[in-house]
Amino acid sequence: MAQRSKYNVSKNTASRTYEGIVFDSAMEMHYYRDIVIPGLKSGEIVSVEMQKPFELQPKFIYNGKTIRKVEYVADFVLAFKDGTSQVVDVKGMADAVALLKRKMFWYRYPDLDYVWMTESKIDGGWLPYENVQAARKARRKERNLK
Repeated sequence: MAQRSKYNVSKNTASRTYEGIVFDSAMEMHYYRDIVIPGLKSGEIVSVEMQKPFELQPKFIYNGKTIRKVEYVADFVLAFKDGTSQVVDVKGMADAVALLKRKMFWYRYPDLDYVWMTESKIDGGWLPYENVQAARKARRKERNLK
């Protein structure tokens, strides 16, 4: 069995490679395959940047010690034919660091459309992360009432 990282991603890259591109996760690869490629082919998406860094906090000096900058790397930055753009992060599960960086991103880049997307077959495919979390919570509540 292949080793997995702390984010449960296999070190075997074959399962997360598409068209010669190695993605950080299989879910990220699926988003590219299911949403980005069809959008580019249809002309709805005019360009895509992958793994684009955004500075959330610059480096600084504290008590004579240099503190590294805080950076967020977006999975995708999509530009649409209508002139809008969207920063997309593909999430299976949000950890505390992701939640904190999202708050920092919203503060630093309030004019950018920043979304977390996740895939849920039971909820209808690719949806905003918050919608899927709410649907899962409702299903848990329904099960607990039975």
